[in-house]
Amino acid sequence: MIDFEKFSKYSKAGPRYTSYPTAPEFNERFDASSYVKILENQDKNRQLSLYFHLPFCRSACYFCGCNVVFTSKEDKKDRYIDYLKKELELLSKHLDTSREVIQMHFGGGTPTFFSAPQLESIIGAIKHHFKNFADDAEISCEIDPRFLTQEQLNVLTSHGFNRISYGVQDFNDEVQQAIHRIQPYEVTQNAVEMARKAGIKSINMDLIYGLPYQSLESFKETLTKALSLQPNRFAIFNYAHVPWMKKTMRKIDETTLPHPSTKLSIMRHTIDYLEANGYKMIGMDHFAKPDDELFLAIEKGELHRNFQGYTTKGGADLIGIGLTSIGEGLNHYVQNFKEMDAYEEAIDAGVLPVHRGLTLSDDDVLRKAVIMEMMSNFKLNIAGIEQNFGIDFFDYFADAIAALAPFVEEDLVMIDKVGKKILVNTTGTLLIRNIVMPFDAYLKKIPEDKRRFSKTV
Repeated sequence: MIDFEKFSKYSKAGPRYTSYPTAPEFNERFDASSYVKILENQDKNRQLSLYFHLPFCRSACYFCGCNVVFTSKEDKKDRYIDYLKKELELLSKHLDTSREVIQMHFGGGTPTFFSAPQLESIIGAIKHHFKNFADDAEISCEIDPRFLTQEQLNVLTSHGFNRISYGVQDFNDEVQQAIHRIQPYEVTQNAVEMARKAGIKSINMDLIYGLPYQSLESFKETLTKALSLQPNRFAIFNYAHVPWMKKTMRKIDETTLPHPSTKLSIMRHTIDYLEANGYKMIGMDHFAKPDDELFLAIEKGELHRNFQGYTTKGGADLIGIGLTSIGEGLNHYVQNFKEMDAYEEAIDAGVLPVHRGLTLSDDDVLRKAVIMEMMSNFKLNIAGIEQNFGIDFFDYFADAIAALAPFVEEDLVMIDKVGKKILVNTTGTLLIRNIVMPFDAYLKKIPEDKRRFSKTV
C-alpha cells in the first residue's frame, strides 16, 4: 500500500525526460549549418526513424501541450504540404535518404484533420525520397477519433501504416466539458472497429489522469470503458499543467484539478486493474499485452525512450520534419522553428528550418545513457555503463547516489554495489522522474522554486 502523505512530498517540478539534456537546454547557437554538418557526417549504416509534425487542429483541447495551429481553412493545410515537400527536397541534399527506415510516425496536431487526398500527397512525397523501408518498419499515426474517415484509413493502410494511437483522455462527460473535448464513447468505439476492419494490427489508446473533476471513481469508469475496446497498448499520462507555456491551459480552473494523492490512487488502481486484465506496465506510463513487442523488449531490457515515448526501435537517427519537430542523433538534438512564418521564411531561403539544438558533451552522453536506461527499464546495469564510458560509476556519480538515499531508505530503490546494478521496485516506478533527477547535471543549477516543469506527481 502507498503512504499517500509520504508520496505527496515528492510532487515537485521535474522533467519528463523524453530527452537528456532536456529541451530548455537547446540553444540557437546550434543552427542549420550545424545540422548540415552532422547530417553529412552521419554513419551511413545507421538506420533512420522519421517523424512528421502535422500541426493543425480545428479547435483547442485545453489540456494539450502539443504545438498546434488552429484553423478550418483547407488552403492553409495545402500550403503546409507544399512546404513539407520543399523541406524534404532540402533535407535530401544533405541526408543519405537511401538509409534503411525502421520507423515513421505522424504526430500533431491532428494528422487526420488532413483529408485522404492530402495524406496521400504527403506520403507520396515521403516515399519519393525515402524508398528503403524495412519490411518490419513501425509506421504509425496519431488519430483523433472525431476526425477519421474510411478513406483516410484506406490511404494509411495502403502505405503500410500498421500502428495507430487514439487520443481519448477521459470518457466522463464533466471532464470532457472542462477540457473542451467532447468525444462520446461511441465515437471512439466506431473508430477502433474501423481500424480493426482495415487491418491495423496494433492500436494504442491515450488516457490522461490529473484532469479537472477527475476522481478515482470516475477514472475507474473510464478505464472500464477503455478496456472494453481491447487496445493492444495504453499510454496513460500524468497531466502536465504548464499554463505559463500553454495559454489554453489557463482556461482550466486549477481548483478543479485533483490532489496529488488522488492522482497517485488513480495510477495505483490503473496499474492493478490493467495488470489484472492481462496488460504489463512498460516504462512509467505505458501498458502492453504480453505478446506486444514493448512487453518483450522490457523483458530483455531493450526498451528505448525518445520524443514519441517508448519504442523498441533503438539505435536509429531520428529525423524531425515539419513545424517544431525534433530530431535526435548519437550526440545531438535539433528542433525546427515553432512559428509558421519563420519556418516558411527559412525554406524559401533554401535553408533547413532549424531554430535551435544542442551538441552533446561527453558528460551529456553519459548521463543520457544512465537516465534513459532507468526511465525505460527501471533498472541500471552499472557494470555496462562503466565499461562503455571508462568511469568508476560510484565515484563519478557520488552526489547522485547520496541523493538517492531517501528512496533507498523507503525501499523504493535498491543499489547493489557488489552486483553493480540499481533496481527500482514497482512502487518506485511511480516516482521514476524523481529518482533519475539526481543524475541531471543541468537541473542542479536551477533553484527548485525556479524550475519550469510539470509536477512529477
